[in-house]
Amino acid sequence: MAIKVDTLVDTGPLIALLSRSDSYHIECSRLFRELNCPFYTTLPVITEAMYFLQKLGGGVGQNGLWKLLNRGDLLLIHPEPKDLLRMEALMNKYDDRQMDFADASIVSIAERMSLHKVFTTDIADFNVYRLKDRKPFTIIGPST
Repeated sequence: MAIKVDTLVDTGPLIALLSRSDSYHIECSRLFRELNCPFYTTLPVITEAMYFLQKLGGGVGQNGLWKLLNRGDLLLIHPEPKDLLRMEALMNKYDDRQMDFADASIVSIAERMSLHKVFTTDIADFNVYRLKDRKPFTIIGPST
């Protein structure tokens, strides 16, 4: 029986899951268990998470992220050339919010794959971001 993957995961929940000092650690850990992986994510999200986990102490958090990837809990979707063009347009559109590369990749991939759910701690921004069809995201995150 194939598991239907319908949710993209952003950087924040990954950091929260893998860093016990993160203020969202307990809640995101609970949500990861309840939602039952796998999740889609993007290489820019993994890059950003690896960077922040290294700043928070390196090895343990980064090794945990590698385990999630290697175990298949996170399924990487790579941006295609058309996604990169869309990401540029999104970053220009949301310049007032300073949309970062990882967020732009999430929105672009969500549009391409017709996904509407995002697991994020960046609730304020994802409440503003809209998919190409002007639909809002269904946000999964702490206190939502």
